[in-house]
Amino acid sequence: MTRHEPGDLLARRYLLLDPLASGGMSVIWRAFDQSLQRMVAVKVLTSSLQTGLGDRARARTEARAAARFIHPDAIEIYDYGEAVTCNGAVAAFVVMPLLDGTPLAERISGGPLPWAEAASIGVRMARVLAAGHARGLVHRDVTAENVLLTADGPKLLDFGIAAWAGDPDDDRGTPPYVAPERLDGAPTHPAVDVYALGVLLFTMIAGRTPYPETTWEQIEAARRTSPPPRLTGVPHSVASLCQRCLAHDPARRPAAAEVADALTAAPKLGKRVRRGLAIAGAGVGAVVLSVLAWFEYPPGEPAPVVTAPTPSATASLPAIERSQVEGHTIRQAVDGFHATLEETRVCEATGGDVALDIKQVLRGALVTPGKEESGLVGLRRKLADREREGRLDPACRVELEIRLNEITAARRQP
Repeated sequence: MTRHEPGDLLARRYLLLDPLASGGMSVIWRAFDQSLQRMVAVKVLTSSLQTGLGDRARARTEARAAARFIHPDAIEIYDYGEAVTCNGAVAAFVVMPLLDGTPLAERISGGPLPWAEAASIGVRMARVLAAGHARGLVHRDVTAENVLLTADGPKLLDFGIAAWAGDPDDDRGTPPYVAPERLDGAPTHPAVDVYALGVLLFTMIAGRTPYPETTWEQIEAARRTSPPPRLTGVPHSVASLCQRCLAHDPARRPAAAEVADALTAAPKLGKRVRRGLAIAGAGVGAVVLSVLAWFEYPPGEPAPVVTAPTPSATASLPAIERSQVEGHTIRQAVDGFHATLEETRVCEATGGDVALDIKQVLRGALVTPGKEESGLVGLRRKLADREREGRLDPACRVELEIRLNEITAARRQP
């Protein structure tokens, strides 16, 4: 185990000032970069690197790959290095921007988050992971301590010490978030990140991790066989999704992009139900609707009964009002697609001709009556072709696929 104290100097450059946060495998320090005369955040691995040259070379390769990974919700990597501590251990460290924010773990310590807020954070984290997985990178330490809540939204730390999919497993990770297959030494796989994402989602909503074990020895001894615990007080889809992420068999877990899609749809479903309640309350005409099938409630707690409009009540709205509501929803999804293509850093390398082609195909799919589904399928095929040709970054394609799923969901709204 490596130890550092305030005043330690790493690589004759980074002066450690005070620790900001700590997790199962690292400590984040506020530090001063003496070369560039600026404040930075330095994340130091708490476990020492092996002295073997192969291990150290792999750590450097992983850090370089992560440094090339650019995503708006992943914190940029400034530098990577190794330093010998006072006890002779070799510590790896990653240098990042010093951002003003609150660790998600600190936010959770004040109590559970509303499920919609937790879902919103989960969407952003799932998208970052999906983009990393598309490049072959596996984070391996997705935890509440590694998510920073900033004015620009949640940011995922620690992609600087990621691994390639298929690499041998090691002991990096925080025990409550460690996937079961890692206990058997399975190679690194994106499914371990999805398991950790399920733990994160459960923890945000329940205010505690799904399992009580906090050390490697405890999770090794637990060897769980019963189904994962299920969240209560949340939409049925969210509870089921979280349970799937926590599946013991990695093959049964969804991909990170699928998690993002499902969590994106859940708050929209909630808005549709609330919109229905508003219409019913205005006296348009309603029926009684039990939301037991939509929300999960603790055993023995009665599910509330709410009102929602009948089909005839909805149809009685002026046609122009209905079209405006539906059109605005679709426009919002399309605008999101365009914004991703034009304004995000993950898509900034996309050539103008490719971007124009993608926009034209999307427009053709949406304005041709009866051809929307086949048009969107064709657009997905085009995105895959452009990626294969090297004209579209894999991370950009993942983001655009997510936006396409939002367009499809918007079109299917009643």
